[in-house]
Amino acid sequence: MDELDVCVVGAGVVGLAVGKALAESGREVIVLESESHFGEGVSSRNSEVIHAGIYYPKDSLKALMCVEGKHRLYEYCDSHNVGHQRCGKLIVATSVEEEGVLEGIKQKADDNGVPDLEYWGPQQLQQAEPELNATMALFSPSTGIVSSHELMAAYLGDIEAAGGGYVSHTRVVGVDVEPGGFVVRTESGGEAYTFRCRLLVNSAGLGAQTVAESMSGLDPETIPPLFLCKGNYFSMSGGNPFRHLVYPVPHPSGAGLGIHATIDLGGQVKFGPDVEYIDEPDYDVNVGRLEDYYEAVRRYFPGLPDGALAPAYTGIRPKLQGPDDAVRDYCIQGPGDHGVDGLVNLYGIESPGLTSSLAIGERVRSLLL
Repeated sequence: MDELDVCVVGAGVVGLAVGKALAESGREVIVLESESHFGEGVSSRNSEVIHAGIYYPKDSLKALMCVEGKHRLYEYCDSHNVGHQRCGKLIVATSVEEEGVLEGIKQKADDNGVPDLEYWGPQQLQQAEPELNATMALFSPSTGIVSSHELMAAYLGDIEAAGGGYVSHTRVVGVDVEPGGFVVRTESGGEAYTFRCRLLVNSAGLGAQTVAESMSGLDPETIPPLFLCKGNYFSMSGGNPFRHLVYPVPHPSGAGLGIHATIDLGGQVKFGPDVEYIDEPDYDVNVGRLEDYYEAVRRYFPGLPDGALAPAYTGIRPKLQGPDDAVRDYCIQGPGDHGVDGLVNLYGIESPGLTSSLAIGERVRSLLL
């Protein structure tokens, strides 16, 4: 049986960042991916936003990882020629009642070590974004956008430069916990392949709970439930009316940040995502929500023409809370949490996971090495 040093399950942006951190620490790393290409799951179906670290509870992993990860990510993109833009974001109040919500967001950002938010009044907003309907806004200068594909390709390049490897079309079907390591059973193209490894990282995104449930020797009580939360995106025909990303005040449940306007590096604007809990993975855009999108977007962009929105794509968030539950933090479980030496399980790594990826990689490295 082949003996490996480190196996990372899942080649999304976080799995690749983990693999990079471990490979650059001198460990022999193999990253496994069940799909045909890296980053085909959660990592390729999001807004590609570099988040500032504004909305999350103080001292939560989401807040800490996002703020640290943001600084690391901008430096990394600059040094590795990864396409990105520090375009800034406006969080807009469309009524006097919503202005009070902005005060709470500003305080939370200050608590999280994001002190650069600025209040913009009607005159400044009119000059910067004449198409925008808002009574007041918070401007976040450190929010940006990034090419997630270029970023993941750069992480993979770093893994390979450090002597690591990547294997696609390989699904983990079972793991046996043994003294000093793990026996990992996989399936690839109808063929079974089994190997041993000393360290194991479960970064399988929407499949993380399934991988964990396949591990003999792991207490099932340590595995949190998974809730699938779908978000639809609609693109807009015509020119882009905005210079900045535009976000309404967040969804009251905390499950999402509201249907916002984001811009990709090609200048195309899209709107989304919304919040739709589902029972099974479903990547069809729910066109039945189109009228809801027009209503939500026209609150801050009243000039949105009829017929301008078209279905773009969907993403599914791996939530750890149900529709009526309190918001839950990332779950990064090391040996001290589940009692299995050499194992890290990553659950509920949703937004701002892309922004946090380098920081999460370092956190996993510190738990294992």
